[in-house]
Amino acid sequence: MEIIQNTAIKLTVPEHIVPHITDNIEKSEVVERKGNLAEVMVYWGVQEMTRLNQLIAFRKNLPSPIVRDYNWPGLYKPFAHQRTTAEFLSIHQRAFCFNEAGTGKTSSVIWAIDYLMTQKEVKRVLIICPLSIMYSAWQADVFNTAMHRTVGVAHGTADKREKIIKGEYEIVIINYDGVGVVREAIESSKFDLIVIDEANAYKTPSTARWKTLAKILRPETRLWMLTGTPASQSPVDAYGLAKLVSPQRVPKFSAAWRDKVMFQQSRFKWIPRTSAKDDVFKALQPAIRFSKDECLDLPDVMYQTRDIPLTPQVEKYYKALKNEMLIQAAGEQITAVNAAANLNKLLQISGGAVYTDTKEVVQFDVSPRLSALDEVIDETEQKVIVFVPYKHTIELVSKQLSKNNISNEIINGAVSATDRASIISRFQTMDEPRVLIIQPQSASHGVTLTRANVVVFWS
Repeated sequence: MEIIQNTAIKLTVPEHIVPHITDNIEKSEVVERKGNLAEVMVYWGVQEMTRLNQLIAFRKNLPSPIVRDYNWPGLYKPFAHQRTTAEFLSIHQRAFCFNEAGTGKTSSVIWAIDYLMTQKEVKRVLIICPLSIMYSAWQADVFNTAMHRTVGVAHGTADKREKIIKGEYEIVIINYDGVGVVREAIESSKFDLIVIDEANAYKTPSTARWKTLAKILRPETRLWMLTGTPASQSPVDAYGLAKLVSPQRVPKFSAAWRDKVMFQQSRFKWIPRTSAKDDVFKALQPAIRFSKDECLDLPDVMYQTRDIPLTPQVEKYYKALKNEMLIQAAGEQITAVNAAANLNKLLQISGGAVYTDTKEVVQFDVSPRLSALDEVIDETEQKVIVFVPYKHTIELVSKQLSKNNISNEIINGAVSATDRASIISRFQTMDEPRVLIIQPQSASHGVTLTRANVVVFWS
């Protein structure tokens, strides 16, 4: 393949492929025929490269004109893998991005969106993502990467969401469950491109969430699905994702896909077939993936903040204690020791569990925070460390992970030095535990935990 005078590409294809290209791409022609092969010239434009990708399966190395036309705006310039990811997405109508968590795929997507907007290929984009990263990740990255674009977050009441969706924002961000609330408004707005972040939320076609998205999609709608861990729990999970992006690659019914990738060992136990990995790879195409290890120009640490709303129960007690502290302060009856104790109580309440004056533990509903932790763990194939400052909250987190069949171990002040060393050794050298929940004071010196590439600070 060769770029000719920065305006066309010349590629060699089998003779039987030629009519597919020349009949479907107006700006294309045969240059030369050599036996069973032919050289074809195609205009180097977004539409032509996108169409060519649809006609020639697995043609991942087609160049995007983004490398010729785009000036990559923003507060920082893209890393090499971000450029490659944006190039790939810009010339695929429907595709997967499986870049590992922490590789900056959000910015890659925004650059690709902005480029398609400059080329008049896309007018409006809907980004569907977890509630916790609507503002802190997506809206913030749009401000930093394509600050000249208008962006609205459709969150709150149904009326407020509809107003944002029907407004003039070029990019609209909404959480998964909000889509169902304003589905009709989304359908009538006819978004040109829909981006799904942490796409494993759409792995099951029988869910209302999946069915709602399927109804919104039109044949001409662009769809990019992002996740760092495709089909990580079971090959069956690939089916729902493929049905949205590349339905021609999987059977019509989910049972046929299950039989293709799984073997029934007993009445209630299914195990993956030896061919399952290859079948999943073929189904989840076209796709691009970069692991952290491949991104040599990344900073040593990438930070992400997730905004977690307090539940009504937590908010009630948090405000009550906060008001009591203000009253004490106004009356000048509060000491530094008492102030620290009360601030600790606020942290404990927001974290999920608190000691009473009689040393009993009261647990609070922190389901949004637990869900956010599930999302973080689900988005990485590597091990995870979770720092939790309070012993009673550690037990709450561990219980949640065990409920989700995620192997975990605890290190706190009650764990002996011998047991602590054994837990760390297993974490470093064995597949399990997958998650280590640590009280920071108990593991602040001389500890090596390099098997993890994701660290979560709970509170």
